[in-house]
Amino acid sequence: MVREMRAEDVLSVSKAEEICFTDPWSFNSIKEGLNSSLDTWLVLSVDERVVGYCVFRVIAGEGELLRIALLPGFRGRGLAKKLMDQVVEYSRKRSVKTMFLEVRESNEIARNLYKSYGFSEESIRKNYYHNPSENAVIMWCSRI
Repeated sequence: MVREMRAEDVLSVSKAEEICFTDPWSFNSIKEGLNSSLDTWLVLSVDERVVGYCVFRVIAGEGELLRIALLPGFRGRGLAKKLMDQVVEYSRKRSVKTMFLEVRESNEIARNLYKSYGFSEESIRKNYYHNPSENAVIMWCSRI
């Protein structure tokens, strides 16, 4: 089930953030997301346990996918598609026309997921990521 993040989800999302990213956002940053007028935080739960989440920002008809993550034991089951489907649905309701994101150059699985939603690889940001240092691929979609 995918739904908007609630206050009781913040701790689970924060723990997943620490597991999934080498540069995790802080608990307080995630908690502040509950009150953001620009950002939408969605959680994916299995058996009432938060196992994934995403956050995207909408400004002036343009969307940016800021984070998407699944706990390691839940990857490879098509669950990221459930999150992406909701990103698309929410974006359409907000009249988003284009969306972009950055993804680690080595993350072929994510890049292929985004391509399946119509994203194309537009450019590279050299050494964008740290721990380890890696380029980011900027991907863009103009048909949300």
